[in-house]
Order: sequence, then C-alpha cells, then structure tokens
Amino acid sequence: MSERSTQHATFVIERHYDAPPPRVFAAFATPEAKGRWFAGPNEWIEKDRAFDFRVGGRERLVGTWPGGRLSAFDARYFDIVPNQRIVYAYEMHIDGTKISVSLATVEFEAAGAGTRLTITEQGAFLDGYDDAGSRERGTRELLNNLERALRP
Repeated sequence: MSERSTQHATFVIERHYDAPPPRVFAAFATPEAKGRWFAGPNEWIEKDRAFDFRVGGRERLVGTWPGGRLSAFDARYFDIVPNQRIVYAYEMHIDGTKISVSLATVEFEAAGAGTRLTITEQGAFLDGYDDAGSRERGTRELLNNLERALRP
C-alpha cells in the first residue's frame, strides 16, 4: 500500500463580467450554458457528462487527455441561492485514483451593469498528488472560457 498524505490549498479568484448576475448565474445553472464553457482544453476529449443542478444534485464530467489519461470531476451541490451563491464539493480522479476533494463557493454580486464573480476553493490533495497551483490555473482558464461564452 502506498503512503497516505494530505496537502491543503486555498485560493480565491475574483473576476468581473460585462453581464448582469442572472445571466452569469445561468451559465452555471443550465446544462447547455455550462457545456459551452466548462470543459477541458482543445486536446481534451469529453467522454461523459451529467448535470443535475439543484441542492443535493450531482454533476459529472469525464474526459481523456492526449496519451489516454482519464480525468473525472464528480460534484454535489449543497447550497444554491439563485443569482447570488452556489456551494458545491467535488472529487477529482485521474485514471480512477482519487487525487483531491474540494469545497468551492461561487458568489455573484452586481457591479454596475455587470457582475463581480468570486470563487473560493479549499482543496485537500491526496496521497502524494502535488497540485503546485494547477487547480487554480485550471479554474482561471475555465473563467476565461466563461467570459468568451458570455459575449453577445
């Protein structure tokens, strides 16, 4: 059996979008809208997606990377306040091995005609998986995708 370990990391990302909170929130709340921005990069191939956006609901996204490595995101929603807040926890797996468990809070706040979106994530990285900031970088890339998806 391999040695067990846990590393913790927390990050906060704040972004401004030129769209009102209901529109930004909707990008998280419907499968069609979320599918436009929540995915791996171009070389990543989606294998499975499930989306049940409600308190107690689950979300799943699975895909392969060049070389065949399989990644899986499995989330459960704990709190949803329309146009204001989403709280969910999720596990990440690589090739069937759990590498992390995270708690994420997404907050939506009116800022002029747009939205200030704040994501706070607290992660536990497991059994030698050294994140080295890649989760935060990946989240920033997803938020760039969201910005493009919100453009008229």
